Amino acid sequence: MSINLYKEIISAKNLFCAWKEFRRGKAKKVDVMQFEYHLEQNIFKLHRDLKSNKYKHGSYKNFYIDDPKRRHIHKATVRDRVLHHAIYSQLYSLFNPAFIATSFSCRIGKGTHKGVLWLAKTVRKVSRNYTKPCFVLKCDIKKFFDSVDHSILINILKRRIKDKETMWLLEEILGSFSSGPSTLFDKKGLPIGNLTSQLFANVYMNELDQFVKQKLKVKYYARYTDDFVIVSDNKKYLKGILEPITTFISEDLELELHPHKVSVNKLHNGIDFLGYVVHQHHRTIRTKTKNRMVRKFEQKVRDYNTGDINEETLNASLQSYLGVLSHANAYKVSQDLKNKIITTD
Repeated sequence: MSINLYKEIISAKNLFCAWKEFRRGKAKKVDVMQFEYHLEQNIFKLHRDLKSNKYKHGSYKNFYIDDPKRRHIHKATVRDRVLHHAIYSQLYSLFNPAFIATSFSCRIGKGTHKGVLWLAKTVRKVSRNYTKPCFVLKCDIKKFFDSVDHSILINILKRRIKDKETMWLLEEILGSFSSGPSTLFDKKGLPIGNLTSQLFANVYMNELDQFVKQKLKVKYYARYTDDFVIVSDNKKYLKGILEPITTFISEDLELELHPHKVSVNKLHNGIDFLGYVVHQHHRTIRTKTKNRMVRKFEQKVRDYNTGDINEETLNASLQSYLGVLSHANAYKVSQDLKNKIITTD
């Protein structure tokens, strides 16, 4: 770890690089254009505030999205979000090597498709080419982002980050948000919307990953944010291992498994994971995922026909959805999407 970590985070060079990353895909947003109008002035002001330790994280605008379930999003100011990118760019390489290979969320070279591919390969291996019984334990943390304990997270971060100024900055960002009523010593929650929250979530849940792999010696385990699966040929083993996992999650992380989202499923019935359903010889798109995709693309087509978006934007959306569908047996859905495009002269 660099002894000048804080200096690297707050350097003008890193802040301008963070701006370029942040701006991508947001250039026409009003708040982004306003910040860019006085870009150098804004970046150097942020740099000076950080250098003098006078930086204070701003407030959030909050709203809800339904994608697919209802989520409460908290949006920080452009200034703060640029800083989030600057922090992420320096801390990612610090923490990423400590993560297990089957942690698939918000990591370069990972993602939902790699997670589903891992599950498909693993169930084939465990079932010995679908000739033996195979079971999958599926678990989900209840209200994960709202439940992350700040004190526990800070202590985890301190193990790897010895730089006091960096820790001061991270505590400032963490302290800017609380998911509910709290005291100085009892704050919980990460704002869905902060880039830093993605890294913090992985750092927090890496504690579970290490417990499962190192202490419990589980061979086939994978996690994506707060969803995780364990594959085995022994149903009794999966039910038995649930107890120490539940205890660790409760006592060490102060989290709780979702009571209605813990199950042991037989491969023969299909395994629902990350928007796909893994079957013995193929993968399909989860029905809810497919319906949401069709609904959103139909809206894009309507926007195109009314002139609200151009052909390039419409095609980019189509290619994005076709990319998702390419990882499953979904030829008919792909054709249906293509057929929804109405070209106009």
